[in-house]
Amino acid sequence: MYHYTIIQWLFFFYFYCFFGWVFETTFVSVKSRKFVNRGFMRGPFLPIYGSGAIMMLVVSMPFQNNIFLTYIAGCIGATALELVTGVVMEALFKVRYWDYSDQKFNYKGHICLSSTIAWGFLTILMTEFLHKGVEKIVMAIPMPVLSIATIIITVCIVSDFTLSFKAALDLRDVLVGLEKAKDEMERIQKRLDVLIAVANDEIETRKQERSLRMDELMDSLEGKFDAVKERIRINPSEFVDDVREEISELRSKYIIEKEHRLQFKGLKDFYRRSMIKGNPSMRSQRFEEALEELKKAVEEYKKK
Repeated sequence: MYHYTIIQWLFFFYFYCFFGWVFETTFVSVKSRKFVNRGFMRGPFLPIYGSGAIMMLVVSMPFQNNIFLTYIAGCIGATALELVTGVVMEALFKVRYWDYSDQKFNYKGHICLSSTIAWGFLTILMTEFLHKGVEKIVMAIPMPVLSIATIIITVCIVSDFTLSFKAALDLRDVLVGLEKAKDEMERIQKRLDVLIAVANDEIETRKQERSLRMDELMDSLEGKFDAVKERIRINPSEFVDDVREEISELRSKYIIEKEHRLQFKGLKDFYRRSMIKGNPSMRSQRFEEALEELKKAVEEYKKK
């Protein structure tokens, strides 16, 4: 059984947060051939690894003399933690920071069989080898020194997590805003098509065969507004006064939504940009197009 003080438990948590950051940042950076500061936070800490390590220690306590039960406990405990964390984060932030949808035997992309199997082996590695060495080092640190170090790290992590949490919520609002702007532009386009069709005495308007991407939709609207403006200039009587007034109102709404889109894409906040850069594989089922647009905006920002 582990008999640690609260300070020691906290220090272990922070140590494994840092260890996880080093491991994942190195792996992703080598794979991407460039430095990638991985994780939800901007500092060198990945809370999911710290939480997972502490969870492994706790669930394995009753089975320290049985390696098979330790393995099973690790599989169940870590998978449950990964599932709950993934579901909660997606519900809060509307994006997935990891996704197993392309893996076999996955559950809604949050967990999968291969990661569950790996968690069990990692639990054995943690309890039988890694933690024993870490424990010796931590226990050798004088308690006053350990306490001061833990308090300082706690302040840094709480500050970083608070800013990162706010940035994640802001990013969610940006995705929602971009999606609303697109929905409004699609409504503007449909109404504009109706007005043009009525002016042309068409019985029904041509139905859009597919949903246009945002840039395609904006180009389409720009073209239609320019065409209508030119037709009114050449033949003012082609559109009655009420229709011309409504077209003008639609044009004003379009300009407003276009400005909203530019504001949302600004991403001037360091934490929001860093969150996207540090999680290149993040996905969103509902706001996929908006998220991809933000990723491109971050890449363009880096080139400036």
